[in-house]
Amino acid sequence: MKIYVVGLGPGGMDQMTGRAEAVLEESQVIAGYDVYIDLIRERFGHKKLLSTPMKKEVDRCHLALSEAVKGQTVSMVCSGDAGVYGMAGLMYEVAQEYEPVEIEVVPGITAACSGAAVLGAPLIHDFSVISLSDLLTPWERIEKRLDCAAEADFVICLYNPSSKKRHDYLQKACDIVMRHRGPDTVAGFVKNIGREGESGTVLTLAQLRDTAVDMFTTVYIGNSQTKNIGGKMVTPRGYRGV
Repeated sequence: MKIYVVGLGPGGMDQMTGRAEAVLEESQVIAGYDVYIDLIRERFGHKKLLSTPMKKEVDRCHLALSEAVKGQTVSMVCSGDAGVYGMAGLMYEVAQEYEPVEIEVVPGITAACSGAAVLGAPLIHDFSVISLSDLLTPWERIEKRLDCAAEADFVICLYNPSSKKRHDYLQKACDIVMRHRGPDTVAGFVKNIGREGESGTVLTLAQLRDTAVDMFTTVYIGNSQTKNIGGKMVTPRGYRGV
């Protein structure tokens, strides 16, 4: 009995790792969020595909585990990396309710890395990744994390920067960061990473504050050393000063 928890990468099949592709081929059952199942349906439509909508993550794990205890090899798919805001942790938690099932996490390329490649090289030095979604984390805790990361001069990568209900959260986040960084700090964002319509923009923190983004956008705020080099966002590590 085995479950793979598989990171699909940023979007396109060509950005999935060879290991991820191999375990999906090996699996009889593939489970995941509706949107992610749709991404692989054309390639793996001959498998048994199970999906649940957003906010049904626990149910999704039960579906996968129920198939695994029948003796099926199952893959639970996630976008990006399964261990970064993915399903790997929850799968381990829910699996405690079942007889022992072997779980293997198969990594993928998370949005922080794939989006950084579009912008240039913003994550060359220490950085933090923070989700602005307050669905599972109180905003007060998110605000504290933003403030501490900004004060510590981390490059900051923001996941889930906005939604219909959270249209002003990126603006709030930029205001918090600007307690410690100037408005000319280099920033950037990437839309539709790895998918049709992918685009990257480098701008200032002040400009970012007044920019409309959506859930399919990943945002980057540079540290005090980050530069705009020919339209690319670059954070030096310090090699030239050694």
